[in-house]
Amino acid sequence: MDLPAPLAWLVDEAIACHEPEQFLATLGRQLLADNLPLAGGALTLAVPDPIIAHRSWLWQAETGAVIERLSFKGAATGGMGPDGAPQDRTAEDWLAGLGSLAEDTDASNAPAPVLRWAGIHPFSPGETERLHQVARFAATPLALLKEKAALSALLDAYLGRRSAARVRAGAVGRGTGETIRAVLLCADLRNFTTLSETTDPDLVIAALDAWFDRMAGAIHAFGGEVLKFIGDGLLAIFPVIHSPAEASDAALRAVIAARAGMAHLDATRKEDGLSPLPFGVALHLGDILWGNIGAADRLDFTAIGPAVNLVSRLEGLCRPLGRSVLASGAVAAQTSIQLVPLGEHRLRGIAAPCAIFAVPDA
Repeated sequence: MDLPAPLAWLVDEAIACHEPEQFLATLGRQLLADNLPLAGGALTLAVPDPIIAHRSWLWQAETGAVIERLSFKGAATGGMGPDGAPQDRTAEDWLAGLGSLAEDTDASNAPAPVLRWAGIHPFSPGETERLHQVARFAATPLALLKEKAALSALLDAYLGRRSAARVRAGAVGRGTGETIRAVLLCADLRNFTTLSETTDPDLVIAALDAWFDRMAGAIHAFGGEVLKFIGDGLLAIFPVIHSPAEASDAALRAVIAARAGMAHLDATRKEDGLSPLPFGVALHLGDILWGNIGAADRLDFTAIGPAVNLVSRLEGLCRPLGRSVLASGAVAAQTSIQLVPLGEHRLRGIAAPCAIFAVPDA
């Protein structure tokens, strides 16, 4: 069958596009070369993400540039779509600003994908029909892109971006891993057992979510990654990418930001007649084995090693020492942030005494 070039590309080559922006830009160039008077295009995908409702890629024909725009759940939208989900008008409004808006490619009855085009002048009936034909041929490669985007979003949400990237790259065998140097962060709520036994379960879950929002939000904002949530605690890493000093400073700044967030949360809880959420955080710099561990058919991508054991034991000293944030001597030796020395202490299960420092309360 002798197909027009854009349709032949969709049949033979589009499946090789691994990213939506690559697909949109390449298809747009194909349509321009086939004499369709395009001003721009947009591709929107719904993704199974905790906070993102839609991802849209906007392509401008004149420059060839593609930009990505995220629409977040709960944000203002253009009303409800045919599927009952919030309807994102970002792509449509942007295309309308470029020129005459094309007929929808008839994907609007599904949450995603939606492919739209704008023309430098109103499309003729023949041009509109050609775009509808393009949409029909694009259905299969777009479905594959949607599946890839969904898998990527789920892996990022449940594993974290760095760990998810490793899994997507094929690191899925038990024992597959690498030794990396990182600042480890171990955090835990205090008196959570008592709180959970004396508080309505809905309020307990809300408290946990608020605690994790402040900790994980600060960790991610300063370049760290949460490896796992453990009950009311978490384990995170700040990999040494450029220097141990940079990673140590980033981890400490994240903790200071999280502590400020928790102080604000406690003030809000007090106004609501709720108890504060005391916590402990420990930081340590060391080498960890980062990779797959578990049963033959059920794996966990995590970190293990003496450094992980030490930071866990160090966090356990926060309450006895009356401090909310402790750091090991390894972190103190690298950071430019002023810390308070607390002397050497023995940690359970750790042979050598550990020099311990505290982050000033102010």
